[in-house]
Amino acid sequence: MRRKSRERSSSKLAPTAHARIRATTRVRIQTNARDKLAGKWFEKLVALQARLRARNGCPWDREQTHESLRKFLIEETYEVLDAMESGDAREFSGELGDLMLQIIFHAILAEEAGKFSISDVIETVHSKMVRRHPHVFGDTKAVNSSEVLKNWEQIKASERAEADAEKKKPPQDRMETAGGILADVPRSFPAVLEAYQLTRQASRIGFDWSDLSGILDKLGEEKRELQSLVAANRASSGRVGQQSSSRIEEEVGDLLFAGVNIARFLGIDPEIALKKANRKFRVRFNYMEAAAAAQGSQFAELPRERKEEMWNRSKAAEQEKSSRTKKMDEVGNT
Repeated sequence: MRRKSRERSSSKLAPTAHARIRATTRVRIQTNARDKLAGKWFEKLVALQARLRARNGCPWDREQTHESLRKFLIEETYEVLDAMESGDAREFSGELGDLMLQIIFHAILAEEAGKFSISDVIETVHSKMVRRHPHVFGDTKAVNSSEVLKNWEQIKASERAEADAEKKKPPQDRMETAGGILADVPRSFPAVLEAYQLTRQASRIGFDWSDLSGILDKLGEEKRELQSLVAANRASSGRVGQQSSSRIEEEVGDLLFAGVNIARFLGIDPEIALKKANRKFRVRFNYMEAAAAAQGSQFAELPRERKEEMWNRSKAAEQEKSSRTKKMDEVGNT
């Protein structure tokens, strides 16, 4: 029964997609004992999730839809990132497993609807990786990472144009060409991630700053424009009007965009960097609240000068703790 369902779902793929898959799956890639063991456990996990969705399975699993599972997919992704930061290999492994289960869950739901199966998911990404690495599986040459990324983007653009032609899909707006270099960046992305991916895609085809000083100058330019606009608005009306508020919002956006671009240029993921900054702020703020409570005070009721003093103390305490941890690590390594 399940085999028939998978065969029906595979037929949903476009003829050209089938041709691409057939062409790329001819590449022979040797497997080893690790791969075979992973395959067995993966097979068991797929069967387990299908069992949970079966008639006499788990009531909660049977109630789920693609829409209801969206929040869990996002949560599991962030939990993977947290586990990665912790350095705990067991926790990291476990969270990756939870994320994998979400992918399988969505594939089982799609298979039930006759759209595609987990086999289609795996076959598609396998074929895509072969197709986008012609320097490994073909005759294309790539001597460094920059050439690899440039080839990757050209292949993606060609695939998008081909897919749009199959669907007879017009560009999303008149200023965006079908198969354009930025078309692969979803507009539904969170703003920071979208800005990161937009500038990243553009940089891969050479549209980038030549050095860090240029982006820092741009950040300073955006800062000055925002300061000028705020000052002019206050001088003219004493408060922010609706039109001025819209312009200020635009300038704030430009300032944030420049900050994201700096992170990208330095090879730093701005989302992860911002998460670390958030975590650091949370720790310092909790320290201030605890210190105030220890002195019999409410942090919110302290004067501004006292709050600044406690903030500096929290920074000093954090730096001292970091220094102790570093020394302990050095002793351990010795």
